[in-house]
Amino acid sequence: MEGGIATKSGFFLFLLLLLQNLLVMASKFLPSRLPLPLNSPRFHRLPSTNKTMIPIASFSSSSPSASSVDNSVRKQEEEEEELQEKVAQALTYHHQTKHGFANYARGPRGLDWANQPNPFRRYISAPLLPLLHFPTDRPIVAVTDDAPLYSSLFHSLPPPKPISHSTISQLFFDSLALSAWKTTGFSTWSLRVNPSSGNLHPTEAYLIAPPIQSISDSPFVAHYAPKEHSLELRATIPSGFFPNFFPDNSFLIGISSIFWREAWKYGERAFRYCNHDVGHAIGAIAMAAATLGWDVKLLDRFGYKDLEKLMGLQFFPDFKIPSRPIKGKFPEIEFEHPDCLILVFPNGSNPFDVNYKELSSVVNEFTNLEWKGKSNSLSKEHICWDIIYRTAEAVKKPLTIQKGEFLVDQFKSSGICSENSYKGFTIREVVRKRRSAVDMDGVTVMDRQTFYQILLHCLPSGKGEKHRRQSTLPFRALSWDAEVHAAIFVHRVIGLPKGLYFLVRNEDHLEELKMATRSEFKWEKPEGCPDDLPLYELASSDCRELAKRLSCHQDIASDGCFSLGMVAHFEPTLSEKGAWMYPRLFWETGVLGQVLYLEAHAVGISATGIGCFFDDPGRRAAMGN
Repeated sequence: MEGGIATKSGFFLFLLLLLQNLLVMASKFLPSRLPLPLNSPRFHRLPSTNKTMIPIASFSSSSPSASSVDNSVRKQEEEEEELQEKVAQALTYHHQTKHGFANYARGPRGLDWANQPNPFRRYISAPLLPLLHFPTDRPIVAVTDDAPLYSSLFHSLPPPKPISHSTISQLFFDSLALSAWKTTGFSTWSLRVNPSSGNLHPTEAYLIAPPIQSISDSPFVAHYAPKEHSLELRATIPSGFFPNFFPDNSFLIGISSIFWREAWKYGERAFRYCNHDVGHAIGAIAMAAATLGWDVKLLDRFGYKDLEKLMGLQFFPDFKIPSRPIKGKFPEIEFEHPDCLILVFPNGSNPFDVNYKELSSVVNEFTNLEWKGKSNSLSKEHICWDIIYRTAEAVKKPLTIQKGEFLVDQFKSSGICSENSYKGFTIREVVRKRRSAVDMDGVTVMDRQTFYQILLHCLPSGKGEKHRRQSTLPFRALSWDAEVHAAIFVHRVIGLPKGLYFLVRNEDHLEELKMATRSEFKWEKPEGCPDDLPLYELASSDCRELAKRLSCHQDIASDGCFSLGMVAHFEPTLSEKGAWMYPRLFWETGVLGQVLYLEAHAVGISATGIGCFFDDPGRRAAMGN
């Protein structure tokens, strides 16, 4: 996903992370790249467009008047229609941004290098608070306390460390910081710990924290500047904010996206890629926090407006969405779209209450704070792909009012079948030295046990449990049950036939998945598969040419040990929960993709992600028509 990274031939695992292609069809499960015929009668449909009427049995002196009942019915109908329109917009976007053999999704005809967006947001004149750096290469003699072995974190977390200048520095250093600089000819560019489509990095991060010695004497909001590995102090916040709402030794990280950074290169598909990158960031933060004994969880009942005020993003100029793609000077297009809020707290904390209504009321007053710094300009001219911004409006999540216990899932260990597959790297060595491969040698093989071990770390629930609830690292950061599965093309795994396999990450979906796919698929556990790994062989066949053809004819799709696409429980999720789940499905694929990247490096090979693939042709290829 990060362009321009050279790799050595002979030591590669290719993981085709077709992470943005959640096909929109009238079905419960939708292939992200792998085509699976969909014919189950049990699949959900979008909400009916028929009007919903409230039955009225009788009236009395205390009953509402007929006019008030009519008003209530009309209001309910209007709300239902609005929800349907938002879901329809998400579906329209997804249809419109597919690639096909005959045509690609709309994008720029060439790269406008003169207006390539600045990859670094800065808030000019905001106080800059430097963070600490840490050695990436550990001494040979021992594993350091601040960088335990990578594989150990999937078994248990270390005791939580206190919040300090050092631990906050470490968290960002191992999750969102720069990891290297590369130079070719006259070009120089940076790489980051968190991967990004095209190495464009639309994701920005904010720290909202209580007082931290050597950073701020007051609770504060700060923007993270990765190039400087520093915090830009944006505002100080009321002293009672954290003790009134959150447990001791906890803080918040806000994530936002600048759509323009991705749209500059990818056009209309940029909204997919931005949200996938949010998932990478969530996964990266969860892994880095675990190193410090900290747990993470999305505070997903917050609404868009709450996030905007909490991160100080309400001051960007209003953006008026045009009716079609247009080119020109649109400085307002460089605004940041608030995505999510992550609570970071000590592992093993007891359940606690979060009063979202009161919290939202306090955050509403953040508009009146003294916000420091003015955002820098990223490009002189822009192209506005209007459908991105209409879709972003449609999927904004409202505040969910709920007072009650914040669920803290007990940490669950991931499955183990081949601990020796890992090369003894520390977590820092893995996260900071991970690279996106740009080529595969077509020769390297992987043994079956290593393949199984990688997939065990891709599961959401703990070993010995039915897989559904996301309680393992790093999926425990997410606030919903698993909705994403993996369809796998095995090319060169010793002990497994070449062919098509399926990893079921939510076992409640198994029977419906079987009904949704071709009747001749075997759905059999492969030889030697661990009991707690829900992996199934569907068909034996050499899929290398198919993988290449469906991935925009790229050799890299067929030359690795295996490749995979992601399958989402898609349309019913939007129908039942709301259009705001559309970006969250991409977040989940991003977290899964982050694990696959890290696993590849940890076992001594490499992985990459491909965002260019053909949507509907893939479905037709598997359906045989």
